[in-house]
Amino acid sequence: MKAPVYKALGALSVVLGVVGAFLPLLPTTPFLILAAWFFARSHPEWEARLLAHPKAGPAIRAWRDHRAVPVVAKRSATVLLAISVAVGWLTLTPPWAYVPMGVAVLVLGWMWSRPSV
Repeated sequence: MKAPVYKALGALSVVLGVVGAFLPLLPTTPFLILAAWFFARSHPEWEARLLAHPKAGPAIRAWRDHRAVPVVAKRSATVLLAISVAVGWLTLTPPWAYVPMGVAVLVLGWMWSRPSV
């Protein structure tokens, strides 16, 4: 019973990860890490495909093996979240203009506190 549910949740996580590649406030890598976790328990072939992916694979393996976030990912997230904060500040009205900044502070604070690879 668990395998089909895990497979569906893994597929949903991949979809959210792909969408997150285009939406700055929606993260990509955490969803792909979650998808790998679900696929490890339901569909090992799909897990192997995620781990072998040239872009996402190294970040997933770094998290799985060392609970670490690659420096490139940290820098990219910082730049993209800064852009989100600037766009939010220019296009949203208070109090909504502060939401992207709050999200950025929380996410970046956590991310930069993780070990780097």
